[in-house]
Amino acid sequence: MSEKQIRLKIKRQDSPTSSPYWEEFAVPYVPGHNVISALMEIRKNPVTATGEKTTPVVWECNCLEEICGACTMLINGTVRQACSALIDDVGTDLVLEPMSKFPVVRDLHVDRTKMFDSLKKVQAWIPIDGTYDMGEGPRMAPKDQEEGYQLAKCMTCGCCLEACPQYNSRSTFIGPSPISQVRLFNLHPTGAMNRTDRLEVLMGEGGIAECGNAQNCVRVCPKEVPLTKTLSELNKDVNLHGIFGFLKK
Repeated sequence: MSEKQIRLKIKRQDSPTSSPYWEEFAVPYVPGHNVISALMEIRKNPVTATGEKTTPVVWECNCLEEICGACTMLINGTVRQACSALIDDVGTDLVLEPMSKFPVVRDLHVDRTKMFDSLKKVQAWIPIDGTYDMGEGPRMAPKDQEEGYQLAKCMTCGCCLEACPQYNSRSTFIGPSPISQVRLFNLHPTGAMNRTDRLEVLMGEGGIAECGNAQNCVRVCPKEVPLTKTLSELNKDVNLHGIFGFLKK
């Protein structure tokens, strides 16, 4: 009886400018394997399923416990983290591809700089001077703490951007993840100092008006961030900001 195997069909690309191609691999099945550990087996001995020597497959990972979001890829057509994709759940026949909404660095490793630039654009930080003791920070209402905690679960993995039909190379839309961070930092008493600046960004090109309300982002978010509610609340905030800003002129 033949040994049970995990078969992987992987979309590879040697450089950002080269053409993609496919290679197939087979590694022994071990109970408890996830996609990352299967890829590590290939790295030990980079030989294709037909016995041809090749280069080790490149991917990105860090925490290996679904916190950093670095290992996000398409697994059998679904965007998710490779570290939490257990072979016993996803099956022993795998098709692995890099995310399509970000430039490929090599193989399954993509460049998510565009997403991080969007976080800078919306000022996703709390502006405080930490060079001296400022005493106790401001208190937050319990309901704001609870909402902020749910939004803070975002690990910038890119799943929501991969699934969003409005986020693509032909659009300037910044996507659900950066937009949700506007809500998070505007809820904070100190972060609210830059509330107007963040809302102005959402009113501009690539902002919240370009959301098509497909809600694909909610379906694929691994942390169950309440993106539908967040987008709704921010739509209200942006509209009120626009109305009152107009009346002040």
